[in-house]
Amino acid sequence: MVSSTYARRTASAAKPFILRPSERDELSTIIIRSQNSIPSTQPQQIPLKKSLKTDQNVNVNDALKAFDDMLQLQTQPPISSFNTVLGTVSKAKRYRDLFIMFDRMAEVDLLPDYIGMHILLNCYCDLKRVGLGFAVMGGIIKRGYRPNIVTFTSLIKGLCLEDKLGDALCLLRKIIGFGFRPNVKTWGTLVNGLCRSGNANVALRLHEEMRNGTVGFDLKFDPNLIYYSCLIDGLCKEGLVEKGEELFREMEGRGISADVVAYGALINGLCRIGDWERGRDLFFQMMDRGIRPNVVTFNMLIDALCKEGKTDEASGLLDFMIRRGEKPDSITFNTLIDGYCLERRIGDARKLFVSMRDEGHERDVASYNVLINGYCKCGRSDEAMSLFKEMLCNKYKPTVITFNTLLTGLFQKGKVKDAQELYSSMKDYDLTPDSATYSILLDGFCKNDCLEEAIEFFQTLEKSGYKPNSVTCNCLLDGLCKAGKLDLASELFGRFSEMELAPSAYTYSIMINGFCKGGQLEKANNLFSEMEKKGCAPDVATFNTLMRGFCDNNDADKVVELLHLMAERNFVPDSYTAAIVVDLLSKDESYLKYLELIPRFYDKGEEIEDKMNTECR
Repeated sequence: MVSSTYARRTASAAKPFILRPSERDELSTIIIRSQNSIPSTQPQQIPLKKSLKTDQNVNVNDALKAFDDMLQLQTQPPISSFNTVLGTVSKAKRYRDLFIMFDRMAEVDLLPDYIGMHILLNCYCDLKRVGLGFAVMGGIIKRGYRPNIVTFTSLIKGLCLEDKLGDALCLLRKIIGFGFRPNVKTWGTLVNGLCRSGNANVALRLHEEMRNGTVGFDLKFDPNLIYYSCLIDGLCKEGLVEKGEELFREMEGRGISADVVAYGALINGLCRIGDWERGRDLFFQMMDRGIRPNVVTFNMLIDALCKEGKTDEASGLLDFMIRRGEKPDSITFNTLIDGYCLERRIGDARKLFVSMRDEGHERDVASYNVLINGYCKCGRSDEAMSLFKEMLCNKYKPTVITFNTLLTGLFQKGKVKDAQELYSSMKDYDLTPDSATYSILLDGFCKNDCLEEAIEFFQTLEKSGYKPNSVTCNCLLDGLCKAGKLDLASELFGRFSEMELAPSAYTYSIMINGFCKGGQLEKANNLFSEMEKKGCAPDVATFNTLMRGFCDNNDADKVVELLHLMAERNFVPDSYTAAIVVDLLSKDESYLKYLELIPRFYDKGEEIEDKMNTECR
């Protein structure tokens, strides 16, 4: 990425190392050695934040010009002046310029001090090059500086960004053992990394260790609002809303007042689990406390209301939002448009879409995509295509999602030729079809009795070097089975291993259904047995598929046998299972003897079983 003179010099001064299990001892040795060997006359460190505060009003281009001017001076300015411009460029994330600046400093033998080296280390961590960050830290130690908690916090951030969470936790515990005291930013960095990677439970356990003092070393734990908001948000996004609520109460118990971000995290969590009423109550509580909701908070509630089919209430909330002086964004409108479409209120969706332009609200590609999807789902593909043309006239570039939505709508209306022409036009917009596009085409061809086109298209994909995934293959497999082309279907199914694909329960269900429909029950039953031997457990749909085949063949013994197998494995039968049994027992009075042989299902299955028995009797 960067071949800077300074980076090379740093690497030669201290061997680069990444905190891997085999190299953790190296870090320990370096730190211990540096702490024991650094004399009391080591260079005085200037507080990092203080030295960089002066750059907050400096323009990046001005900083780059100032850097050029400073290098031309006969008497070099103090290194703190260089740190100011380096910090400005770093904060602007102009990393390429920053590395060039370090190279130029090295060319005139101007080596950065601790602050400058920390800036470089932090940039490497931001770029997910934490190995180079550790190399710079080695240089810091070799130069006689003692790394502080700010340095280690940057390294922990870098490890988290590279998803090396185990290494990040290990580094934290090691530096605590070496006498460093993590601050709230250190804890927040690690908690944020854990939550972003879907490990909010681990973050919560770490929080509880700190709160209860079980980490040891007499560490002071003083979390702030940002820390709590991050952890609450992580827990709520993973569905652990009760834990998030507990943490919210704990935060307020510490005298930390929640802000719009903390409230928003909890409101979002409640809405995600479908508890929009409690989310609404929390929203009112927030306003009663004088906390002004922002557009993100409003969007959360509008989305939750739309998902509950309460678009009128969502529309009222949008009006309230505007009256309160909060400007809605495109997400607000797109959410409500989608809500109208879900309720098949396409006229209201179109009216809102038009009002966005008339009232000065900016529409985006997603706005068009949402309304196009609404038209397609209502079977109005002609209007969807008209909107697509309007989109192009207004200079909006369509996305792959736009094409996938339109292709689905056209195939549903049987417009195969139009779909083919639309697909061919994707290259005109520099768009590359994705796996979903290919699956839509194969599924569309098959469902419109264009099996030859589907086979030809699949072969073209393979010849082009595209590796079909299981979803794409399942589309063609389903089409072949439903067309009675079981030999071709078996051939494709047999190639799964060759294509490095593992058949799913759905794949097996397709094949089993095909064999059952083709009167080849023995093959269907053998395939059912084979799937388990190959490590693919059948699901309820697989059982239902095979039972339907035996039911249609009047083989009640096999149906009962499969029901017992379901019960043994604690499967919960669904209404389709009940319908199969009812169909079988209703065929003839002689089949009623099997009623007593039906196994007992527990938990949710009790309700289904009662339904079966009631309807059968």
